[in-house]
Amino acid sequence: MNEGSGLVALVDDDADLLHATTQLLELAGFTVLARDAAEAALATVDRDFDGVVVSDIRMPGMNGLQLFDRIKAIDADIPVILVTGHGDVDLAVAALKDGVYDFIPKPYAGDRLVEALKRASEKRRLVMENRRLREAAAQAADGLPLIGEAPAIRRLRETLRQIADMDVDVLVEGETGTGKEVVADLLHRWGRRRTKPFVALNCGALPETVIESELFGHEAGAFTGAQRRRIGRVEHSSGGTLFLDEIESMPPALQVKLLRVLETRSLTPLGSNETRRLDLRVVAATKVDLGRPDQRGDFREDLYFRLNVVTLRIPPLRERRGDIPMLFGHFLGKAAERFGRPVAKVNAAVSDHLQSHDWPGNVRELAHFADRVALGLGPDDEAEAPARLPEPSAALPERVGQYEAQLIRDALRDHGGDVRGAIDALGVPRKTFYDKLKRYSIAASEFRNGGDTQPVREPT
Repeated sequence: MNEGSGLVALVDDDADLLHATTQLLELAGFTVLARDAAEAALATVDRDFDGVVVSDIRMPGMNGLQLFDRIKAIDADIPVILVTGHGDVDLAVAALKDGVYDFIPKPYAGDRLVEALKRASEKRRLVMENRRLREAAAQAADGLPLIGEAPAIRRLRETLRQIADMDVDVLVEGETGTGKEVVADLLHRWGRRRTKPFVALNCGALPETVIESELFGHEAGAFTGAQRRRIGRVEHSSGGTLFLDEIESMPPALQVKLLRVLETRSLTPLGSNETRRLDLRVVAATKVDLGRPDQRGDFREDLYFRLNVVTLRIPPLRERRGDIPMLFGHFLGKAAERFGRPVAKVNAAVSDHLQSHDWPGNVRELAHFADRVALGLGPDDEAEAPARLPEPSAALPERVGQYEAQLIRDALRDHGGDVRGAIDALGVPRKTFYDKLKRYSIAASEFRNGGDTQPVREPT
């Protein structure tokens, strides 16, 4: 790319001079929007204008100074360069004090204009980059780190804003750890449904005997053990958003029922003859490409097409490596705040790991790595504390229990006692995790502030 590349809105009522200057700037590598009137140029400029405005001062209708005032009202950070005749120098100097980026008196050498445009374009580029970073930081402030400047991530954010208020079902595709629930949550928070429930269910984390009741609910006495009525996740999400993670894991029998609910926007709970209307918006997430038969498995093709109204793909971290420093900096700051420690300095080993690692666990793995760095552990420390193996003489169930307890302790230690981080690392449902903490007499508080302060308790 030419060194002088950038966008320029060029305004001059002299057709010959406008044509000659356009050719000069295009040869220097600029993209030129040539306009013969200030009003026409103003129509191309808004707050997102990613370039510089060059305008003659004296023109019929709106002159260059009036154009500058209008642009300043739109965005005071858009650089404006005024081209002046000899008699307009005093006006131009006054305009400089008012915020005009530069003025160039006629006649001028072409390289004088080109150099001024290079500096102004760089200034505008930095302004726009800082705005994008602030926007990304604001989006991450609530723990929603859809951060990044990769083209795919920027398009994803734009699409989310466009469809957040649309009552369409959405299919989110992405590898493990890319942030599919983040996308679903943003769709909910950025739309009119944000005041209603956001209901999430991991279809791969519940046994088949439980998931039907969790999804669709039941009436009291509908089956043995159903002592009272239960409102299912689908009905509870009415008016809000239903997020179905790992939809590809849903048992085939339930796929038929879900398809019926999606088609009719109604359901009949088990044990009831009453059909209930739903204001339903479903966001389904999958880590496989359901459009490919070889990956779809026993997932119903008709359900795939019903969910596939809008499909959003989240790129893996390896496809947007330029975003890794920004993401890591965000997670490192959050980890330092959570652990009550100063933000750790990134040494050469950490920097090399960030650049060379493939990040198969994607953003989630990067966040866990930031936790480790915040706790003073580097890439080479990951294997320094292997899980303590149980005694070989113990019975198999006891040995499994001992090993499982040690894995839980390691996960809590790695995350400074943060339960959510440990749950994500182990990939178990929250209830299961807490049941095991109770079974093995493990207190998460023992691991906060960076240490396991209590002797190891064996499972009972």
